[in-house]
Amino acid sequence: MARTPKYPNPSFFKYKDEINWKAQAENMKEIFGIAKDMIKEVDMKHFWGVQKFKMKDDLNRVKEEFIEFKDMSAAEKADVIINGEKHLGRLYRKGDMATVRREWRGIKDTLYDFKEWAHIWGMLLLTFSKDLIPALNGLFYYRWYVSYFCCHGFADKCMMGLRGSNLRLSHMATYEIFRYVAENLVFLSKCDEKNGNCRELSRKTVLFDEMTMGQIMGGFPDLLGIPHQLLPVFLVSEIDQLTCVPYIDAVESYGLPSDTCPVPSSECGALVIDALPHMGSCFLSSSMPCDGSTMASSYFKRRFPDMPVFHLCFPVRYYDEETVQMGAEDIRACIKFIEDQTGAKWNWDAYFNQIKRFNEETTYELQKWEINKTAHPQFIGPVYELFRKWNYEMDGGADPRTLKAMRKMNKVLLKAYDKKEEPYPGKMKYRAIVWSCPAHYYANFSNWAANCWGIDVLVEMESLNFTKMLETEDKEEALRDLARLYERMVMRRHTNGGYQNVVDELWAQCEAWNAPFVIMYQNVACKNMATVQGILDEQGRERGIDMIWVEHDLMDPRTVSRRSMRDKVSQYMRTVKQAEPIDASLVDFEDDICM
Repeated sequence: MARTPKYPNPSFFKYKDEINWKAQAENMKEIFGIAKDMIKEVDMKHFWGVQKFKMKDDLNRVKEEFIEFKDMSAAEKADVIINGEKHLGRLYRKGDMATVRREWRGIKDTLYDFKEWAHIWGMLLLTFSKDLIPALNGLFYYRWYVSYFCCHGFADKCMMGLRGSNLRLSHMATYEIFRYVAENLVFLSKCDEKNGNCRELSRKTVLFDEMTMGQIMGGFPDLLGIPHQLLPVFLVSEIDQLTCVPYIDAVESYGLPSDTCPVPSSECGALVIDALPHMGSCFLSSSMPCDGSTMASSYFKRRFPDMPVFHLCFPVRYYDEETVQMGAEDIRACIKFIEDQTGAKWNWDAYFNQIKRFNEETTYELQKWEINKTAHPQFIGPVYELFRKWNYEMDGGADPRTLKAMRKMNKVLLKAYDKKEEPYPGKMKYRAIVWSCPAHYYANFSNWAANCWGIDVLVEMESLNFTKMLETEDKEEALRDLARLYERMVMRRHTNGGYQNVVDELWAQCEAWNAPFVIMYQNVACKNMATVQGILDEQGRERGIDMIWVEHDLMDPRTVSRRSMRDKVSQYMRTVKQAEPIDASLVDFEDDICM
């Protein structure tokens, strides 16, 4: 049996950097000048006053928690020690960018939580050490870079309230995502002309837009495929809600209408303020979920005029099998384009090996679906939602380590199901589905809904993508299958091909998952979904579905805040369902600048 090659290719880290040290010195001089000016403008009296207030507040909080614990009965004390705290709203403080402390989950789960916290830190340090200077130097070029150093806080919020196997599954999935992020941060820094300037690796790098799936790179094992905007724009906006604000303001100052979807706005704004690394041999774009996203590709071409670009244009009516061959020919032309630009040759054996891994990962995903459709769902919450999208679109079977992790996760999942564990102990009241595009600046919204109101999101729309086992023998059919997959990339699966893919599909999924509750996200700038709002409302009433419309602006929290999103759910639960919150401390708290 052939040995599975290491991923990513170890040679990628070993290519020689060609750092322009004079340019780095000039940049550092500018950075220190900016820092000096900022320090001069700081009201130090106010600053130290805030620190003094926080210290007093911390002491008062510790005192209150001690008194509360002291006044508990013996049974209540035992419950807190063993099962963890119940009032999670106290972890937030007005004006803070992070929670005041980490959650107490009970002795066993807290110990596990800290072990995994250290595991992630160890992985980050080890990965960055593979090319430390460019990796750290990225902090001095891009404001989005520093947000990734807060990834542990993001993980804490996404796992708030989790216990037992769901906590363990969430940590396993988070580790896989964070490792991918760390490795690609190193590659971005290493290849960036302004930073590591590793020309040899840059020539072997194929860039693609953040909505384009990565499976096509399976046939090029000696090349590095990186979604160019994913880390500077897309994923970081999940971690830090304020990241995209400068991008949006920058491109709107050039005349882009303010009602444009924040995804293409942020992508274009990142180009305007030069927030994307200068690197790569070529760029792949696609007919993404909407016209706004497609138009963003033209901004890329204008910012990097010397970069060869290939546009993947798949049929909109993807259920019509007569159009599949057109998509396959587009894939074939894209392969030829990559070969011409890089000098690499397509390797069918490498591609089929990756797709075999991807097919096995799909079977594990379907296993999760079948379990979550039962009365005892197991792996739910924000981490599952993020992991599914990342694995489907970005990893796609490329990393053998991910498949190994999914095999381990499946064993934990089945064991938890046999034991009928509750992923949110004592908070499983309403079975729900999330539909439409979620707010990037509130990635852990479903976690809040579960902890506060017992609304347990079993699956979200963007997770319900293509699950066909892809061809791994016949080369012509393999191209057709790859076209089918790309036609159903994240979001495009439901926003293209006719309204039945988003309307009729919703009711079918509600029945399949036994979920009479729908959290219906309403992106205020999304023209595609706005066209079917009335239809969804009317048909939802006819079916007796509890549908909560939650407005958001995807990547711009200034239009609709997290607090406003929570208020829509709380108002519905109190007025329509006549319900009381499970954790009243989470009904109203301020997190306007919290990451």
